[in-house]
Amino acid sequence: MNRQMKGIFLALMGGVCWGVSGSLGQYLFMYQGINARWLVPVRLGLAGVVLLAYSAKTHGPASALAPWKDRDDRRELFLYGLAVSLNQFFYYQTIEFSSASLCTILQSQSPVFILLIMSCRRKKKPTVTEIFSVVLALAGVFLITTHGNLRGMNVAPAAVVTGLLAALFVAVYNTEPVHILQKHSVLMLQGWAFVMGGILFTFVFHIWTYQIHWNALIILSIAAVVLIGNVIAFPAYMKGISYIGPQKGILFGFAEPASAALIGAAVFHQTFTGYDVLGFILFMFMLLMTYMSTVREKVVAV
Repeated sequence: MNRQMKGIFLALMGGVCWGVSGSLGQYLFMYQGINARWLVPVRLGLAGVVLLAYSAKTHGPASALAPWKDRDDRRELFLYGLAVSLNQFFYYQTIEFSSASLCTILQSQSPVFILLIMSCRRKKKPTVTEIFSVVLALAGVFLITTHGNLRGMNVAPAAVVTGLLAALFVAVYNTEPVHILQKHSVLMLQGWAFVMGGILFTFVFHIWTYQIHWNALIILSIAAVVLIGNVIAFPAYMKGISYIGPQKGILFGFAEPASAALIGAAVFHQTFTGYDVLGFILFMFMLLMTYMSTVREKVVAV
């Protein structure tokens, strides 16, 4: 029981930290003149250096360099790094287009993409539960983004597209690079993924050309985005699911959109209608259906 409670607490803490990190990004976009094309490479680069330094100190420098010694590992690491980096870019681009609360809800549709990817990989038709979970997810997103009125869409269509792309790349980096995740430390791989993404986006977006009006709040917010959203959130969540399992961990993913929604209402004065509440309830049922599907598959496999 203590192990289960510790796992639940850590998984919830990870989700809450991600929600806080997204809200800090929204603050930088709304009030400090920062945009996602500058923030993402800076955030990725700083977080990657911190995680690699921690991995090298914990497991030794040789361990941190291990994935680069094997050709197949290098290929998977590049794929993993690209998927993680694109997820981070589309995540913060969605926040810039809309809000942290909507972004976290859209990104949390990733279990639907995971179910679809796994169905294609197994070459089996989706089950009734899987199809129903997709319907629930789409209905929830529709209600939250339109308030039930298709003619008066509540958010920019670009935000819906980038948010769903963020969810897609979550599914990609959770399902595709299978072998490397089994051979090496997840934190170390995450560090390399962030460093590669930081370097890539630095040159793609030419971040040295941006004029940033530095002040104490910008520095503190960026430091908090890196520390809370990466250095604290990811290890806490991964440690939590090591206690309770990834299937249960899916259910506690609601902490991210819930915390972002609460912060949005308290800090950014965002209002929520009955359609938003209903959409959120449908989203929670989607997580429950996903959990039931994964548990049923596990039982059948045994």
